[in-house]
Amino acid sequence: MAPSLAQAYRRRWWMAITAIIENLLFSAVLLGWGSLLIMLKNEGFYSHVCIVNETVNTNMTVESGEWRSCVEQEEILNLGFTIGSFLLSATTLPLGLLMDKYGPRPLRLIGSACFAASCAMIATATYNPEVLSILIFLAVSFNGFGGICLTFTSLTLPNMFGNVRLTILSVMFGSYASSAVTFPAVKFIYDLGVSFRVIMWVWSGMACMVFLNCFLNWPAESFPAPEDIRYTKKVKLSGVVTEDKLTGERYITHVTVTEDMMGAKQPEPDQPGPQNTSRDSVPLCHSVCSPIFLWSLVTMSITQLRLIFFMGAMNKILEFLVTHGNSNLSEELQKEVDEQVGFYSSIFGTMQLLCLLTCPLIGYIMDWRIKECEDENVTTHTEKSQSDPPKRDRKIQKLTNAMRAFIVTNILLVTFGIISLIDNLPIQIVSFVLHTIVRGFIHSCCGGLYAAVYPGNHFGTLTGMQSLISAAFALLQQPLFILMVGYLKGDPYWINVGLLILSLSGFLLPCYLIYHRRNLIKANAERDRLAASQSAKENAPLTQSDSGSAESKANSHAANRYTPNGHK
Repeated sequence: MAPSLAQAYRRRWWMAITAIIENLLFSAVLLGWGSLLIMLKNEGFYSHVCIVNETVNTNMTVESGEWRSCVEQEEILNLGFTIGSFLLSATTLPLGLLMDKYGPRPLRLIGSACFAASCAMIATATYNPEVLSILIFLAVSFNGFGGICLTFTSLTLPNMFGNVRLTILSVMFGSYASSAVTFPAVKFIYDLGVSFRVIMWVWSGMACMVFLNCFLNWPAESFPAPEDIRYTKKVKLSGVVTEDKLTGERYITHVTVTEDMMGAKQPEPDQPGPQNTSRDSVPLCHSVCSPIFLWSLVTMSITQLRLIFFMGAMNKILEFLVTHGNSNLSEELQKEVDEQVGFYSSIFGTMQLLCLLTCPLIGYIMDWRIKECEDENVTTHTEKSQSDPPKRDRKIQKLTNAMRAFIVTNILLVTFGIISLIDNLPIQIVSFVLHTIVRGFIHSCCGGLYAAVYPGNHFGTLTGMQSLISAAFALLQQPLFILMVGYLKGDPYWINVGLLILSLSGFLLPCYLIYHRRNLIKANAERDRLAASQSAKENAPLTQSDSGSAESKANSHAANRYTPNGHK
């Protein structure tokens, strides 16, 4: 039996804390692919293709019982990462439509079940990897879909927190982005000697606990938006008797205890208004075809491809930085390659926790000086006193904040691309930091831009459409990976150069936002000028009537100073 919305409100802190932990352990864990790839190769997933093909680049070990690895194996496994990361972003549009209709509870139940099934399939495949390796494709698909279900449903939970809603929301985004640290943590446990099979079965059982937590605590209803929440007071009166020691009189004091309750606001009949009319009159196709949305698609698609390619090809990039393209590896050099790749991939995974710090930072940039702005609900006909200081326009301030956030993010992305060109392994730690910051920033920037420019009823559709298109564009990372390990012999330099040039196009969006902001400022100035001239025209007859009445009064007073005989 699902709890009511009022019961869920009383459990909101438990739900928020568990949702953050669940996001860390189960949402976008597939983005820690570098560590998972090492474990899959050690467990023999698709190692049989190396025996069949007998490629020149096959890495063989002298010790018995260890699996072979080769380029063909990495290409197949990287295809699994491409599929899983695509589902992790592309399903947001249908998920948004389903959640609007059925609420977050059923989607969260399905997501936790899918994640548990994905871990169970990986564990099952380890029993006979030569035959069951194909299960990895189904497993990463379930993993990506289940992870985005858990993430997407947790983003509506901050509606229960009122004034700290944005803080809770930023922590939710941070826990989602930081979930890439999970597989490096799993690899650390794996390196301690714990069986990979046991780890996957335990992880599957933990996902079942997420299913149980959702079943017991998450309501069947959708969480109301902040403007739709109705708070009521549950009042309890109790009498306290006190006695005056001097007079002996007794007094009864009533103590009132209040408790907040929450429920969905009852629908009210629509009231016609200028803002509601203009908001409802904007068709969705107008928002989709607007230049801001189209430029955001370009920026998000290129950024997504840049980030996903680096995560998918990171192990091969690190390997090239150690070997410098040398294909004839001695046993000592091969051992050094394995150690360096494992070490730096663990560093990269650990740095994903930085998202918990950077996401609130970009939220602060997006909220800069919003409190100093005038309320959007105030109409242009509202008269302001001359003593009130002029306030900022809220829409222009939101647009300015989004513009600055995109500029900062694109500068970091270009800097990341430049550092990726440097053939130095220790300095790549800086690129790890920049990669993590950009991944935490970019989605918050895009969401803040859509919230500032477009109607609220278009936000979910536009966000889902943007995620779908950018995820489809990021599928190009698979042919880029094949090009790198094949024709380029593992050298990522020219691919990084091409992606760096593409990343520069991300500045076209903030450039257009500057142009759009200037037009809004000019439009507001023209509107204020027209309103001032209209107000002056309306006040002119009143001024004339006031002066006429004052002149008549003065004449009457002057006439009363004389008597009918003409004497004072």
